[in-house]
Amino acid sequence: MPLTTSRRGFTAAVAGLAAAALLTGCGSDSSSGKGGEKVRIGYIGDFNGTSLIAIADAKGLWAKHGLSAESKVFTNGPLQIQALGTDNLDLGYIGPGAMWLPASGKAKVIAINTLGNADRVIAQPGITSMQQLKGKTVAVPEGTSGDMILTLALEKAGMKKSDVKTVPMDPSTIVSAFSSKKVDAAGFWYPAAATIKKQVPGMVELAKNSDFADQVSFPTAFVAANGFVSKQPEKAKKVLAVLREAIAYRSAHTDEAIKLTADKLGIPEAQVKADAANVELLDVNKLDALTKDGTIDKWLKSMNDYFVQAGKLDHPLDPKSYYTGDLFTGAGQ
Repeated sequence: MPLTTSRRGFTAAVAGLAAAALLTGCGSDSSSGKGGEKVRIGYIGDFNGTSLIAIADAKGLWAKHGLSAESKVFTNGPLQIQALGTDNLDLGYIGPGAMWLPASGKAKVIAINTLGNADRVIAQPGITSMQQLKGKTVAVPEGTSGDMILTLALEKAGMKKSDVKTVPMDPSTIVSAFSSKKVDAAGFWYPAAATIKKQVPGMVELAKNSDFADQVSFPTAFVAANGFVSKQPEKAKKVLAVLREAIAYRSAHTDEAIKLTADKLGIPEAQVKADAANVELLDVNKLDALTKDGTIDKWLKSMNDYFVQAGKLDHPLDPKSYYTGDLFTGAGQ
């Protein structure tokens, strides 16, 4: 489904996927901390999405701040936003491609996490340019950073979504479809793309985040349900205190953060290390400074402009209304 398809239809599709995902559990649950106020947090099984939760679990940060955490892995950000809206989660993690949902009022961005460089447009061996994708089948997880990188790359090549045959797919289906050559290309990301690369050694990368560094930044973020922030501000501050400590620990002990992430996900450490290589870490002091000088608002504004241009949003909210920067910096005082 191209980005110009109606948002009502897309939202309905996401809602259906979310309902199914919630019924099947999306992934394994885990709990950390006992006796504190319970928080339910979602994440994606990569270094960006998992590392802070893995650190908080391993270092007892939830209990330290009077919380107990129930965490659940999801395949993408839009599913978590939907779960926030149906009161199945308090907090979640999203990549840049899902940032249009907070910008439309569906959630609050409570903490910027990293800057991502893991997104790619990948193609089958023999395809060497975006122009060669004309008329070909391209898989994409809708409303994600894979969707975003594909749209940007097509635009840079002077093409439109209508020039290719986009097929909505969840990430696990893309891996199998690409590997069995049922699709010609995909808007996707690492580390899942590394799995494809092992199965299709000649896989071609046609575009990556850094190709658009002068146009837009790609922040990843932790988000919260609107009601969680407005109705439970003290608990929100406790959560942010946990995230801030985990961010600081990750910056100072990145190798250990990689190991803890691998342990939580049950995957090889080398795989997580390769994934982490596509991430720009931001320490707490940097995030505070970028919040206070308005840089993060500018990042989010540039993303809003992209979402309007891409047809995702007509009238996005001002970042000041959905990025709770004061709450984030205040949790460090």
